[in-house]
Amino acid sequence: MRIGLALLAALGGAAVASAQPVSPAAPAPPAAPAEDYAAIRAAANARPDSPGTGPYAAVKEVEAGLPAHVLYRPADLRSLGARKLGVLVWGNGGCSDDGASARFHLAEIASHGYLVIAPGEVRSGPGAVPAPPRTGPPGRLAVETGEGDVRAGITWALAENGRKGSPYYGRIDPKWVAVAGHSCGGLQALQIAGDPRVHAVIVHNSGVFTDGTNPIAGLTVDKSLLKTLHTPVLYVLGGPTDIAYPNGTDDFRRIDHVPAVLLNLPVGHGGTFLEPDGGRVAQVALAWLEWQLRGDTTAAKMFTGKDCGLCADRQWTIERKGID
Repeated sequence: MRIGLALLAALGGAAVASAQPVSPAAPAPPAAPAEDYAAIRAAANARPDSPGTGPYAAVKEVEAGLPAHVLYRPADLRSLGARKLGVLVWGNGGCSDDGASARFHLAEIASHGYLVIAPGEVRSGPGAVPAPPRTGPPGRLAVETGEGDVRAGITWALAENGRKGSPYYGRIDPKWVAVAGHSCGGLQALQIAGDPRVHAVIVHNSGVFTDGTNPIAGLTVDKSLLKTLHTPVLYVLGGPTDIAYPNGTDDFRRIDHVPAVLLNLPVGHGGTFLEPDGGRVAQVALAWLEWQLRGDTTAAKMFTGKDCGLCADRQWTIERKGID
């Protein structure tokens, strides 16, 4: 995940839209000065990988059979017993090739019985390998991974599920496939959302540009992409200080053919990805996956009903369409 130009180019450019929250929000904490981010990131890079808090301690690994991708999975697949794995493919912040940029968040999800796949290499944290020299248009973000790299995770996982001799043979439920992404990676998630193999979508700190511009070299998206959604979709934004706030809220206003939820947690564009185990955002994302993929009625209560869990939590604001 790259901050500064990458984030500004990926998700900037529109006036702030108004929100209509269901529940009152707690005051937003002051945003960290931009110059502090390098120190925050350095501190996160120095922390060890996390096994997550779920019942299946997670590991991060690079799989020889899937080059240029980073996997997060339960360390002991046998511990799953008869329980099937869900699959989450992930778009990195900045559309970067750092498959470890959201490692705490992704390991947390994996620890609850998911195979999580992010494109790229391990570019940050333990086991990081140096990035090659970058080239691209001056002053413009250029993607390092494309939606095809994210989509490849679905193809590989489902093929492994059917390949005798694979550690994943028969362990994956093909109906439990989701796509999510952060920032520029959230746009990749929207590009893939129309894939019939996808059964849940989460867009983090992202949205299609409101003014029709496209400041990202190598990425082509417009609002017509929203019509390809065929599953419920969750948007998780960082409040009005999130540079993606205008785009994400505008997306939500336009979606009228599938159920949708718009959440705001006033922490800014970086979300809680660098917090231990992915922080509050990871727990919300996990609940959405458990509800949408596994039909978990307890997880559903975080989003449904007039007294939903997030409705009563003053840290969050929630808007819903097609969801009671």
